[in-house]
Amino acid sequence: METLAAPGPKLGLGLLSIGRSWGVAQRPPATEDEAQALLDIAVELGITIFDTAPAYAESEARLGRFLAGLSRSRRSSLAVMTKAGEHWDAERQAGFADHSRDALVRSTDRSLNLLGKIDVLQIHKATREVVTHPDVLAAIDHARACGVTAFGASVSDLEAGRAALESGIYRFLQFPLNRSNTAMLPLLPEIEARNVTPVINRPFAMGALLAQGSSEEAARSAFRFIEEQAPNVIVLTGTGRVAHLVENVEAFRSRHG
Repeated sequence: METLAAPGPKLGLGLLSIGRSWGVAQRPPATEDEAQALLDIAVELGITIFDTAPAYAESEARLGRFLAGLSRSRRSSLAVMTKAGEHWDAERQAGFADHSRDALVRSTDRSLNLLGKIDVLQIHKATREVVTHPDVLAAIDHARACGVTAFGASVSDLEAGRAALESGIYRFLQFPLNRSNTAMLPLLPEIEARNVTPVINRPFAMGALLAQGSSEEAARSAFRFIEEQAPNVIVLTGTGRVAHLVENVEAFRSRHG
């Protein structure tokens, strides 16, 4: 869609923190009211890309309720990216991976039911073996039949990233990248050559980079670093707090100021 195809760096909002506890400190998720307020402010601030996943517990359901309240034109201006492959066990309060065809199909159907539409479906916890496994390819075919037109892979190592790129299946590749974690940098030339869009998570290294001096300048520096590596990038900020989101949007917009 146009939102994702536009050239230049784009800031998106990762929605793990509105669904479940996360991080070393196990921060509790936002309440329903807080989640809806965050999403509303995000749209007001011009955020048009939202990244969620079944493994984020209540995240998809909360995003789906927000989207259902938007006008058709406003919804069409937003891009929703979700995932399949890591699932949520509510009883154990833990995620688990299952890339079997049946599990992926059930996950995709549930996500479509909650979100209404999926703009990009990413294979979560993708490994080198997973990205081209027959079960995964069959599940992608099912998603296409349900109207999903764009696919991605969420990876954490070079081998998985290269396998995803070489397959020619995935238009988006999500992975962590920041000044303190540059392990995935070797992928960027091939990403550009294949016209794949990188989706960067953990741009602040789980907040560690913001603890170094001025958090405002540290955020601008983090965004500049990523843009220097990949000009046509989607950067995901993962905050669940309105004040932090406002600060991150301002830092992204003023990163060259």
